[in-house]
Amino acid sequence: MGIDSSMLKNSKTPALSRAIAILDYIAKEGTCSALDIHNALEIPKSSLYVILDELCDAKFIIKNEQGNFSLWLKLVELSSHVLDQIDLRAIAKPFLTELMEKTGLMCHLGILNQSQAFYILKVESYSTIRVHSYEGKALALERSGIGKCLLAFQPEQVIQNVVKNLKFVAKTPTSIASESAYLQELELIRNRGWSFDDSEDVEGVRCIAAPIFNLKGKLEAAISIVGASMQIDDSNKDEFVRLTVQCAQKISNQLSLRTGNI
Repeated sequence: MGIDSSMLKNSKTPALSRAIAILDYIAKEGTCSALDIHNALEIPKSSLYVILDELCDAKFIIKNEQGNFSLWLKLVELSSHVLDQIDLRAIAKPFLTELMEKTGLMCHLGILNQSQAFYILKVESYSTIRVHSYEGKALALERSGIGKCLLAFQPEQVIQNVVKNLKFVAKTPTSIASESAYLQELELIRNRGWSFDDSEDVEGVRCIAAPIFNLKGKLEAAISIVGASMQIDDSNKDEFVRLTVQCAQKISNQLSLRTGNI
């Protein structure tokens, strides 16, 4: 949960709280303007521009040619120190590297943190066709392959609580446009054991994802392969699904072995 405007007003360290709130807002909303931040967080413009300048100087955010802000390198550097300590990444990486070599596609490992999904590992492909992504990227639960997969295997009450707060925006012609259709999609994912993003978030980009479970059968994470529509099509989709599910099962087995030996 981020810091809202009421919490900012009661903060004992307003400058720090405002900086954290700005970073949190940009992380959730993506590239945005100073006006967007001002309207959302109600930070006085005089203070806002000072904090934005400081965050830019420290490389926490970057300002583009249009004057809009997005997260930048310092956050990646800091997060990498934390992410390197996550054992799941170490377990998954060799298997995802093998999956990348078999499919020729970029691979990801993602987790669900409360009601938000994130990539915590990316294995880049050798292909000249590149899809933009990065470790730490927040994912739309209603439009991404990993996001749908992560939510599908949650307890029913968690699903209901999360879904009621989702906004079904048709970013592409294939985006899921309603809560009922989304719930049907989650049921389909649970039944078949994998999810598919058919260019629902970015037109022309497809994704196949599969769940990772721990020794107790609880969902820990999900993996995915990502590629352009010309890379994932009807001729290879079934084989890519098989390889992705197989990879997820290998990671689940290895995770269970590690957990069982502790």
